[in-house]
Amino acid sequence: MAPPTCRSGAEAALLLLLLLLTTTSSVARAAAPRVPAVIVFGDSTVDTGNNNQIPTPLRADFPPYGRDMPGGPRATGRFGNGRLPPDLISEALGLPPLVPAYLDRAYGIDDFARGVCFASAGTGIDNATAGVLEVEYYEEYQRRLRARVGSSRAAAIVRGALHVVSIGTNDFLENYFLPLATGRFAQFTPPEFEDFLVAGARQFLARIHRLGARRVTFAGLAAIGCLPLERTTNALRGGGCVEEYNDVARSFNAKLQAMVRGLRDEFPRLRLAYISVYENFLDLITNPEKFGLENVEEGCCATGRFEMGFMCNDDAPLTCDDASKYLFWDAFHPTEKVNRLMANHTLQVCYQQGVL
Repeated sequence: MAPPTCRSGAEAALLLLLLLLTTTSSVARAAAPRVPAVIVFGDSTVDTGNNNQIPTPLRADFPPYGRDMPGGPRATGRFGNGRLPPDLISEALGLPPLVPAYLDRAYGIDDFARGVCFASAGTGIDNATAGVLEVEYYEEYQRRLRARVGSSRAAAIVRGALHVVSIGTNDFLENYFLPLATGRFAQFTPPEFEDFLVAGARQFLARIHRLGARRVTFAGLAAIGCLPLERTTNALRGGGCVEEYNDVARSFNAKLQAMVRGLRDEFPRLRLAYISVYENFLDLITNPEKFGLENVEEGCCATGRFEMGFMCNDDAPLTCDDASKYLFWDAFHPTEKVNRLMANHTLQVCYQQGVL
């Protein structure tokens, strides 16, 4: 066999150019976002700062909130020591590492075209829980988006965006189980209130679907009876989890899952995933060593038993040095470490169920 001949200079240059073009194209494809935007609805578990602009005591725009944010301490209004699940999901999908709050004046429609959060701390499915109208903001956002990028491009962004929904905890802990708060306790039995909320969740999901949402995740309730605040109120019975609340969370989640299955059948173009938070939280609580956690009963901030919002502040004593060893940041909200675990779980479910 004859030895291979050397290529001419022109051939070698052409081969190198083709190689560079192929490599550049591959890198570009790898770096391209999986979706055009992440759009967020819900409560304080996903509020990235909207409540900073609302006259409410439910705020977190002061230290030590945000002490572990990328680039150094920064209290953005997120209820935690760092980023929230939507931020981490956005980054993992090739989008910005922080999802901006819609009411934050530091951001504009060009930012919101890649990610936007309408969530508000304290809100719920039941309008009696809080009076924040997130879907109305969503409609306004779409009008602004159409004015900026045109109707066709705006529709493509909304249709392709991953919509993240995390809501429901306040409906039980700050509404139903506080009998004097709204009167719902006298109006409904627990199963009836669960049905009422599931119907409200269904109405919400159908509404954003009509407005163009096609990729959606809806998180179930965590083990709400095991939040530090609930353990504290359960002190007379030993300070353990309030199993009555956990029973309701499991029952509500089962009904929520059935509703999600029904919606998927009704709207074939809707890629809707139910995110099973309860089981993951229970695993963290019962097997903390598996996740490198040392305290799953109290929050890192102050005593960790009842403080959140303004009671979790820079003057509060006893705040822990390393939040990564804790399940909870304050008496109600997880640490960034746990938020990352939840974000990873959400993405895994999305890939498994074809949402992404």
